[in-house]
Amino acid sequence: METRIIETAQRIKGLRELLEISQEEMAASLGMSQKRYCEYESGERDFSFTFLYNCADKLGVDIVELLTGEVPKLSHYGIVRKGEGLNIKRREGFKYQHLCYRFRDKQAEAFLVTAPYNHEEQDKPIHMSRHEGQEFDYIISGSLKCMFENHEEILNEGDSVYYDSGRGHGMIATGGQDCTLIAVTIHPPKHNND
Repeated sequence: METRIIETAQRIKGLRELLEISQEEMAASLGMSQKRYCEYESGERDFSFTFLYNCADKLGVDIVELLTGEVPKLSHYGIVRKGEGLNIKRREGFKYQHLCYRFRDKQAEAFLVTAPYNHEEQDKPIHMSRHEGQEFDYIISGSLKCMFENHEEILNEGDSVYYDSGRGHGMIATGGQDCTLIAVTIHPPKHNND
């Protein structure tokens, strides 16, 4: 097992216990079985972006804190130089670089994403994800086959899409080559009951 997965799993467990949230409550809030949640928390299963995003939201922390154990500190501006984004593994072959991980209290998360082309995936159902908020994707190079619930779209270089990420969405590289894109997830507004 990767050290990074174990360390992230330990941080999730530690925060959950500190907040006195049961595994059962955590699993229910993430929309999964307690058994599956326990596989994540024990480090037996690698994390999807959606799992980390929803987990961070439930625990009231920045996703970066779950991944690194550090709290983002910058509040005026934050620069991430080329190639220095925080690497996040989302699913097999996909490469995510978090481009705003140093900034605290973010209202959005920005990523440079490389989706690998896989010939075997082209005719299979695309895995769908859901997380609160909205998302904007801009294609830098290659092509991306996207599913928005039961609607299929092909995005090419220069195309963009903005969508409700709380509804089913999924994507794969298509057209015979990897696809590079900028993905921005926008957090839903926090409601203050005061």
